Amino acid sequence: MNRCVAILGGTREARELAAELAGRRGTRVISTLAGRVQRPRLPAGEVRVGGFGGPQGLADWLVAEKVTALVDATHPFAERISAAAAKAARYAGVPHVLLRRPGWRPGPGDDWHWADSLTEAAAMIPGLGRRVFLTTGRQGLAAFARSDRWFLIRCVDPPGLPLPARKELVLARGPYTVDGERTLMTTHDVDLLVTKDSGGDHTAAKLTVARELGVPVIVVRRPALPDVPVVATVDEVLSWLGSAEG
Repeated sequence: MNRCVAILGGTREARELAAELAGRRGTRVISTLAGRVQRPRLPAGEVRVGGFGGPQGLADWLVAEKVTALVDATHPFAERISAAAAKAARYAGVPHVLLRRPGWRPGPGDDWHWADSLTEAAAMIPGLGRRVFLTTGRQGLAAFARSDRWFLIRCVDPPGLPLPARKELVLARGPYTVDGERTLMTTHDVDLLVTKDSGGDHTAAKLTVARELGVPVIVVRRPALPDVPVVATVDEVLSWLGSAEG
């Protein structure tokens, strides 16, 4: 093997990158998944599931596996993992790039309200709606547990406690369609959408429907990025790999 690329994964872009690299001669690809989803979509190539015990543990693993490049293609809100990856790459002396899809931007007809955290988003709800479509993932739902509003909560896997008292839980995995989101939101008389700025088209249909229905949206801003090279597409990662190895 001429090179070994480690991908911190869990996103569609991570799977696309692994598929691009796995068939290339002289390239070993290892995707690592945090293990927070019960039935993750597995990428091409080798797969490792579980944590590393912090930046030094990841650095030790990079050295042991003779990794020549590290690609952080985790979710835009995987703040701790990305911070640990930046430190680990520096400790191990391994070239490192962060792959982040562009965030969403409001367009004509959108009624968006930005929040800096889930806690701030929860505090904004009383002034904006009564029946809330909550699509922020199963982690962090405790921020909404004390609200007296009714929630339609969608997650991939069952969430833990605490949860809002008045709720309905939907377990589903994207991609979601405009027709499906419209049916879900109208059937449940949703008048407010709360989401994170995940970006991409995988879960963007709800934003289209919110615009159509005149439903306001609370959007939680992304956390700050570590001070590392950042690219937006798989093709840019491939270019970066060529430069890093040149």
